[in-house]
Amino acid sequence: MAPAAPQENGGGSGQDPGVQLADKLKIFKTENFEPNAYVQSKCPTINEKELKQLCYYLQDLKKASAEEMRKSVYANYAAFIRTSKEISDLEGELLSIKNFLGAQTGLIHGLAEGINIDSLQEGYEGSGEYDISNVEDEEPSDLEKWAEELPDRLEVLLAERRVDEALDSLNEAEKLVAEAKQKQAIGAHELSLLKNTISKHRKKLADQLAEAACQSSTCGVELREASAALKRLGDGPRAHSLLLTAHYQRLQYNMQVIHPTSMSHGGAYTAALSQLVFSIIGQALNDSQAVFGDEYASELVVWSTKQTETFAHLVKRHALASAAAAGGLRAAAECVQIAIGHCSLLEAHGRLSLSSVLMRLFRPSVEQALSANLRRIEESTAALAAADEWVLTFPPAGSYTSNKTSTTFVGNQPKLSSSAHQFYAMVQDFFEDVGPLLSMQLGGSTMDGLLNVFNAYISLLINALPGSIEDEANLGVQVNRLVRIAETESQQLALLANASLLAEELLPQAILKLSPTHQAGGIDDSRKKGSERNNRLPEQREWKKKLQRSVDRLRDCFCRQHALDLIFTEDGESNISAEMYISMDLNSNDEIEWAPSPIYQELYATLSRMASIASDMFVGRERFATVLMIRLTETVILWLSEDQGFWEDIEQGPRPLGPLGLQQFYLDMQFVILFGQGRFLSRNVHQVIVEIIDRAMHAFSSTGMNPDSVLPPDDWFFDIGEEIINRISGRTQFGNGERYLNSPSAQSISSFKSHGSL
Repeated sequence: MAPAAPQENGGGSGQDPGVQLADKLKIFKTENFEPNAYVQSKCPTINEKELKQLCYYLQDLKKASAEEMRKSVYANYAAFIRTSKEISDLEGELLSIKNFLGAQTGLIHGLAEGINIDSLQEGYEGSGEYDISNVEDEEPSDLEKWAEELPDRLEVLLAERRVDEALDSLNEAEKLVAEAKQKQAIGAHELSLLKNTISKHRKKLADQLAEAACQSSTCGVELREASAALKRLGDGPRAHSLLLTAHYQRLQYNMQVIHPTSMSHGGAYTAALSQLVFSIIGQALNDSQAVFGDEYASELVVWSTKQTETFAHLVKRHALASAAAAGGLRAAAECVQIAIGHCSLLEAHGRLSLSSVLMRLFRPSVEQALSANLRRIEESTAALAAADEWVLTFPPAGSYTSNKTSTTFVGNQPKLSSSAHQFYAMVQDFFEDVGPLLSMQLGGSTMDGLLNVFNAYISLLINALPGSIEDEANLGVQVNRLVRIAETESQQLALLANASLLAEELLPQAILKLSPTHQAGGIDDSRKKGSERNNRLPEQREWKKKLQRSVDRLRDCFCRQHALDLIFTEDGESNISAEMYISMDLNSNDEIEWAPSPIYQELYATLSRMASIASDMFVGRERFATVLMIRLTETVILWLSEDQGFWEDIEQGPRPLGPLGLQQFYLDMQFVILFGQGRFLSRNVHQVIVEIIDRAMHAFSSTGMNPDSVLPPDDWFFDIGEEIINRISGRTQFGNGERYLNSPSAQSISSFKSHGSL
């Protein structure tokens, strides 16, 4: 069985990615881990496809392990350098102890020689004579002659800056000193003087090399030679430190000619500065590896990181700060791209990876520019909405085309009002600017920011509704709408057309510009497109749902407003009351002209009128218009279902519901079923109406009467409903309505009556 696919880092709410990775790698850290046994346990009966999946899984673990090791090394660079310096200090102390012990050894040998001289003197006294002339005429040895000439020779070599020869002489001197000490070919005093001479000239040569390395006129070859010479002298840490110091001084000297005020814009300043900084870092890296290899890699990384941080702070101060404050996302993106581009040249050749340092330092400024840009879109949209007449038009020519890409639509061009067209055009430009910043992982914050801007635009559309629910939510506080009121139903439906087209088509299409394949120029292979689509589906699907919830907020406000206009009069009295049904039996002697109650006739007239308008506005998106009409019907019916005062009067008094009242109530509900079947009625509302009819019949049955005994046949309700529908719609009724008796609506009436009699 193939192993389970590895989960993505960070997947899971509230979990630390580092903890997840540690759990994954824990099995590989045990002492008794056997690779062959592990593979056999994962794939006892594995096919080719499952083997590939296992390979991909192990490769992902390998990459994650390498990334974890890199982060661990970076996190402990300071400790590595500190430990190296402590080791160097310890080596110096050990060398001092060694010299001290050597001096003690020489002293002991001197004492021993004094004893031998005394014995020689006794011998001479025994012989009766001592020839001093023999001692005076004795020639010095070759070693003594060489020791006397060494200081002068070293002085000449150092004066002539013949470093290699001076180093060879010093190494030769140390070798001879070691041999003389071992063979005791020279006295302790002379040996001590020779050691001091070597040590003195070593220090003098080191100082001379250090001075040469710090000169601004020293070229790269001379710097490497000086560092290599210092390394041969045994002072590797100082040599590497001087190498980095020399490059730093060269960087500071060259930066003096780069002034932000002399550049035409922030991009030019960033380009000049980044080219200088990363070229110096590259040169320092080359010199360090040429002389020291990887011996001081950690110190080099710390130094390079520090220079990169200094560079990033300069760019932020002189280029990014002003662009971010003004909402210049394009200018900020240009600066970031230039810096990352030069930094990537080091990474392309397997050098230092410093992009993460730049991204970490640039991210706050870029996010500030991102927020300012979104705020500008929001403010501009609000100003445009104030002058919008809420009339749908086709987009101006070229309004959805940018320098890089263009938005195309299958079928008809989108019809929006002027503010919606401008809103989408600004969103298009915004995504063109954000695209180059994908490497900074700003996709999530970009989508959230755009969602907030869209929510603000939806609030403007809600405020454009007359008597919108947004005003009622302010509890009597006067609100400055700052938008033109949509007086007519056509204008109000245009608000919904704006919201639905932006949320369902335009914005989800625009968000595709954040995909890496789009930035790379697009991919024609349908399989690659399908793979990309699968990778982005969860996040973008959730984002689209949030857009849809904003549209639902506008739709709910629209339906509530029209439902309130239907249910209540201008004086605030309800058009749906129990009294209108209960009082019918009080005037039973009067001849009744049967028809659905005026509110339900007005509901049908409103729905028909809006459906006709919406059919022209929502071309290709009829589903949205249908959902809107269904939601309006649902609002009215749910109001009736949840009106406690209405049902208390129907069920408890003051008078019981009579036969005529039940007949009228039943006619009203059947009228809603008849005109809403298949057009304005959802299954949920259909069930609510069933429960409403059942409740009314139960209230009538509590009086001791059978509802079926007082209700006319099904055809009666159907014919009256059809007559009213034809009259409101302006259609001519055919015959006496018999042709409709087998329709679904007629059959539903029979089912309701049978249901109510149970």
